[in-house]
Amino acid sequence: MVDAALAHVTEHGITDLSLRGLGDAIGVSHRMLIHYFGTKEQLLVEIVRAAERRQRELLSRLRANPALSPADAARHLWRQLTDPALAAQERLFFELYGYALRGRPEAASILDGLVTDWLDPLTAAEIAAGTNPSKARSRARLGLATVRGLLLDLLATGDREGADAAMEEFLEMYYGRSA
Repeated sequence: MVDAALAHVTEHGITDLSLRGLGDAIGVSHRMLIHYFGTKEQLLVEIVRAAERRQRELLSRLRANPALSPADAARHLWRQLTDPALAAQERLFFELYGYALRGRPEAASILDGLVTDWLDPLTAAEIAAGTNPSKARSRARLGLATVRGLLLDLLATGDREGADAAMEEFLEMYYGRSA
């Protein structure tokens, strides 16, 4: 159900999204959505979590590919995250993040794991790439924060060229000039 809802939101966005309309679109009753998720906001939190999980899985597959350098794996992930067809997912992420930070209880659970779910696999990737273990976690956090910041920049400005250039500059600083 969450995967179908994620696909629908990715294609159609969340403007004017109702549980009844979403249920009709994905072939379940709105009552079933309420039963499983409680509220529209709680369903949206689960959609964001599913999208984040897919992104972490993609990064793991990219990092496991011996033909890709860590910088090239990051570039592939960046292209995926900035695909215009997925912009609704990224907007939803930041919208719910903002709600949670303002203390809205229906979105507060999105903060659970928002950073920590990424840090362990990113830290492991840093160590595998030869980063000193004492610095690996802070480098992982820096990379995560930079990518999220540039995603927000792209959504706010629509300046794809500028965001891409900034990401490339970050990768060169992060991985070295040969990145």
